[in-house]
Amino acid sequence: MAILSSLRRRSAVTSAAAVVGAAAIGVCLAVSSASAGTLSGSLYRDPSSAVIRWVAANPGDSRAAVIRDKIASQPQARWFANFNPSTVQSEVSGFIGAANAAQQIPVLAVYEITNRDCGGASAGGAPDLNQYQTWVSNFARGLGNQTVIIILETDSLALTTCLSSGELNARNQAISTATRTIKSGNPNAKVYLDGGHSTWNSAGETANRLRAAGVQYADGFFTNVSNFNSTSNEANFGRNVISSLNGMGISGKRQVIDTSRNGGASGDWCGDDNTDRRIGPYPTTNTGDANIDGYLWVKPPGEADGCRFTAGSFQPDLAFSLANGAPNPPTTAPPTTAPPTTAPPTTAPPTTAPPTTAPPTTAPPTTPPPTGNGCSASVTVNQWTGGFTASVTVTAGSAGINGWTVTITLPGGAAITGVWSAQASGTSGTVRFTNVGYNGQVGAGQSTNFGFQGTGTGPATAACASA
Repeated sequence: MAILSSLRRRSAVTSAAAVVGAAAIGVCLAVSSASAGTLSGSLYRDPSSAVIRWVAANPGDSRAAVIRDKIASQPQARWFANFNPSTVQSEVSGFIGAANAAQQIPVLAVYEITNRDCGGASAGGAPDLNQYQTWVSNFARGLGNQTVIIILETDSLALTTCLSSGELNARNQAISTATRTIKSGNPNAKVYLDGGHSTWNSAGETANRLRAAGVQYADGFFTNVSNFNSTSNEANFGRNVISSLNGMGISGKRQVIDTSRNGGASGDWCGDDNTDRRIGPYPTTNTGDANIDGYLWVKPPGEADGCRFTAGSFQPDLAFSLANGAPNPPTTAPPTTAPPTTAPPTTAPPTTAPPTTAPPTTAPPTTPPPTGNGCSASVTVNQWTGGFTASVTVTAGSAGINGWTVTITLPGGAAITGVWSAQASGTSGTVRFTNVGYNGQVGAGQSTNFGFQGTGTGPATAACASA
């Protein structure tokens, strides 16, 4: 998650989002003449999303029908959040190829900026901005030449409190360059930059940040990935941002709004245990608003925020709470792809992850730190039917370390589908994880963390070696 942080989610969330029923009327995935905006076409439903895998694996679960009909049936964003410069082009190309074959528009959420989430629950990203640009260049090579929607770096502009002025300037330049790189790779790509949400930064400040990050090269901005604000409030906020941009001489920019979880009451920033949330308007490019290109499900409904469950993990109770009592999807928008009956590809994204949240309620590892030099590692697994997420704690001994490698042997049949805050060698069997740039140095007796998501059964033990 995107995907989010305690800072951004604890902003004054005051909107009462009771708009699902009204918004659902007339909304369909096929676009009519009332579409407005600059997008035209139906949105692509990712057949390997976490929710579709869960529904396929749990047909007898009492929650399955509601989750299947109201969430798994809908197009959602595919998140690209794993630093994998050698394989990202092929992963993007495969996803784009499937969407093009279906003659539908895919939504890709890029979540790879260096120092993302300011070190919060979704910390990670490229080790440095030079490597970020390499990753983006490879990403862009896989985009083909048909229409795609790119949600570029959730929270990268709204959450900058951890950056010095020099780091902020470098980030703005990196996002501007990434936008132009993506546009060069696919001139038909629609690129949207981070606009936060309506209860975070002001419209004027948001416009200033967008201008600094090169929104003039993009198609517009996205909002509400990090919150639950009503569609009407987000639309009003977007109009004010557009007005501010127009006043700066930047015209023609449009908004997309994440409506995946904004159909219920607002309140506590974290959605992990809030039963007042509901899915909002179903995904569509048919908004009827000239300022809004789409209502999208960027943050996949049912994926945790990180305060109670591991950020980004799919939780059926959350999905059921979001879907139960919400209107049914429009009958004119049947699922575009049948749920798989066999195990899905292992290239499913690690997902977003609304960043910086309260710590999970799982008891902390009890493994004591090593008494000598070197490091130790312990694993906490969140297991569900067919998959898991694993949080690994690396602890230095009586002397600090500068670099670490953790070796984990996965049980038979298990495979890794996403990694954050580490680099992985392999996806099954014995896998070696090495630190990324920002978490290699660990002080004496101190700890750092990384994590991964996978299919099958999670591991129980890990071994650590210092560099």
